[in-house]
Amino acid sequence: METEIAVDMFFDHLRVERGLRPNTLEAYARDVQRWVAFLEAEGKTFQEVTGALLAAFLVSLAERGLSARSQARTLSGVRALHRFLAREKITKDDPTGQVDRPRLGRRLPNVLTRDEVLRLLKAPSTQSKLHVRDRAMLHTLYASGLRVSELVGLDLDDVRLERGFLVARGKGDKRRIVPLGGYACAAIAQYLAEVRGAWAKPGARAIFVTRRGSGMTRQAFWNLIKKYAKAAGITKNVYPHELRHSFATHLLEGGADLRAVQAMLGHADIATTQIYTHVSGQRLREAHRKHHPRGE
Repeated sequence: METEIAVDMFFDHLRVERGLRPNTLEAYARDVQRWVAFLEAEGKTFQEVTGALLAAFLVSLAERGLSARSQARTLSGVRALHRFLAREKITKDDPTGQVDRPRLGRRLPNVLTRDEVLRLLKAPSTQSKLHVRDRAMLHTLYASGLRVSELVGLDLDDVRLERGFLVARGKGDKRRIVPLGGYACAAIAQYLAEVRGAWAKPGARAIFVTRRGSGMTRQAFWNLIKKYAKAAGITKNVYPHELRHSFATHLLEGGADLRAVQAMLGHADIATTQIYTHVSGQRLREAHRKHHPRGE
């Protein structure tokens, strides 16, 4: 079978059967394109792939300056492809098991302090329609720990203000229930009462809309959060995902159960959530060094 046809079948599987979102599909496409280009340069087909060829591919990625994390990400995409090919009997077996994942250093997530979060939430300070919407979005993100794609993807049926929770649609369209808390519920209620009805197009289902009535985009919210971080006097770069990191870290610092935080974040593996326990411990050690008379 031709390489192009096999790749098209793989992406049909990801799109239709696994229900992956466009952003995830784009990441897989980059991984597979790198691998296919390498195979074409080597004059090899999927049926001729060996562990040695995969190892040579990883070396080529390193020589191009890709970090160990980017190499690992690419290898994950290539593994998913070859597992599919083997399962569909397009190749005899999956050769990717012969290659170890590049070793990664533990990269700790960036976390805002509680004071920085409070200043950010207060940055949309007026009662203009724009500020009311932006304040509702910021409160929702910090209260729920959503990914930015999940935030802008919320529709009217996903938020249950009377019961104080929302339904997040995560990776693979998996759904989870996340509490909102009083401040976020109040901010959303004000936005729905004062803003959305004036802006949303008839029949629109997205909760958060622009002044033109269309749904908010990830890029628009990235620009929004950077603007308010600057207005709040936060000098470091602030990205939407840092509010998710801060949500998890502040919950654990307050004594929340790790499994509960895992469920709210939508992590399939608790090991992904455990990194926040490391961040929390690190912050405690920093506080001890800074404030204890014998901490230095």
